[in-house]
Amino acid sequence: MRGSPRGWVLLFTGAVIACSATVRAGEAQGLPIGTPAPALTIQNLDGEPVDLGAMIGQRPILLEFWATWCPLCEVLLPRLRAAAELYGDRVTFLGVNVTVSQTKEQVRAYLDEHHPPFVTLWDDEGELVRAYDVLGTSLITIIDSEGIVAYSGYGAEQDLIAALRNVVAP
Repeated sequence: MRGSPRGWVLLFTGAVIACSATVRAGEAQGLPIGTPAPALTIQNLDGEPVDLGAMIGQRPILLEFWATWCPLCEVLLPRLRAAAELYGDRVTFLGVNVTVSQTKEQVRAYLDEHHPPFVTLWDDEGELVRAYDVLGTSLITIIDSEGIVAYSGYGAEQDLIAALRNVVAP
């Protein structure tokens, strides 16, 4: 299934359906805290490579695994904006679009309307989804400046400011 976009889409769609019933807001999922963050290269919406390996270890990174159709992601958006307002000069904010049932045009339209505070990555092969053990959208993973997963949470009620406070130098 590694090279099959259709296969990972089916797997991810099933996982989203399954996790919506079993994972509640704020419950952990994704990589365990203390895990070294996977350093992959993935494309942005313009097809340009973005090397996470070059970013990891420079300063903290907040990754949100999201989709335009995700209601939890939409509710989480004001919390992301507040966190970016407070920490945007000291944290890299990346939104990993999982590409399930979406096109780049739909994502661009969403970005134009909602202006999320992150650079959008296009995970059409599911590489980051697999590497970060994503069970569903609205997963937030925070990587500290040493390249270690410092936070992993799911849902609309995450306290991102508190989570970032733990990884940002005063």
